Amino acid sequence: MRFWHFWFQTFVISSQYNPPRFVELLMLMLAIAMLAIATVIPDRPFLVLGLSLVVGASISILVREAIAPSPQTRITQITALLLLIISIYGFADIIKTL
Repeated sequence: MRFWHFWFQTFVISSQYNPPRFVELLMLMLAIAMLAIATVIPDRPFLVLGLSLVVGASISILVREAIAPSPQTRITQITALLLLIISIYGFADIIKTL
């Protein structure tokens, strides 16, 4: 019980400290879950939802870094661009196979 209380308190504090980063983290965690489900159950809706969450999170990260740069701006931007390129490639592959 104490373990779950610790994690809940951590989520509450992180959401109050930096809400945009918390929402991006939540979107990326949901995207990972959707893409993991898409590998087990080969169904397009899970893949499309996971890729769209990755696109939204990476664009949000790029906008946040442009407005308020963090100490590791370059690494964050490169990672977000890499995620964006991979997810756009995934969408192109889905469209090609339709």
